[in-house]
Amino acid sequence: MKPGTVVRIVVLVLLVAFLVTPQSFAFVFAPLTQNGQPAIYTQNSLLNLTLSHIGLVVAATLVATLVAVGLAILVTRPSGAEFLPLSRMIANTGQTFPPVAVLALAVPILGFGSGPTLVALFLYGLLPIFENALTGLTTIAPDIEDSARGTGMSETQRLWQVELPLALPLILAGIRLSVTISIGTATIGSTVAASTLGEAIIAGLINSNLAFVAQGGLVVGVLAILSYDGLRALERRFARRVGAR
Repeated sequence: MKPGTVVRIVVLVLLVAFLVTPQSFAFVFAPLTQNGQPAIYTQNSLLNLTLSHIGLVVAATLVATLVAVGLAILVTRPSGAEFLPLSRMIANTGQTFPPVAVLALAVPILGFGSGPTLVALFLYGLLPIFENALTGLTTIAPDIEDSARGTGMSETQRLWQVELPLALPLILAGIRLSVTISIGTATIGSTVAASTLGEAIIAGLINSNLAFVAQGGLVVGVLAILSYDGLRALERRFARRVGAR
């Protein structure tokens, strides 16, 4: 087993152990407290906050992937090429407006809670997935396309059996970037009462308790690193299958 893999497994085990029995790690965070402050955030279960945080990211990424890949497929068909500028404008929307601004606009419509956070994460995750899917679908070698046509494949068959499988490594790269961004961005959802790890960070800032801030920040950071590495490994696996470099 490679050293890097061992390190990742150890980090994952430590993360799970901390989330399941956080009090066992109180000695680690105690030096960050002052005046008898608690060393572990207990106003809500860190495990529940983490699962909710991951759930929001996964839900937003799934919807963003469906929309982004769908738009990329549309604009790479002859009948939809004219919609490329509009699709790019839609995909760029999330990068144009800061997540905080999206939350502020969404709260009056959706109310407090997870809804505004999902909207912000969805919009923020569109661009990398759309651009990568577009690149993947438009850079397939012409001889591969010609071979597929020569075998009598219909346009739909070429899309599902040739184009999307070949574009999948690039699409996964876009999803990887989107997930990594969303894991960090989701923390601001707690400002509008969404259940995320940002709750511990905000509580720490309000109470001047660096231990709470460190706990929320460390869990978010570890989740981002492990997700990035996991999706990167999946991306490489599919790249090898299609013969990509």
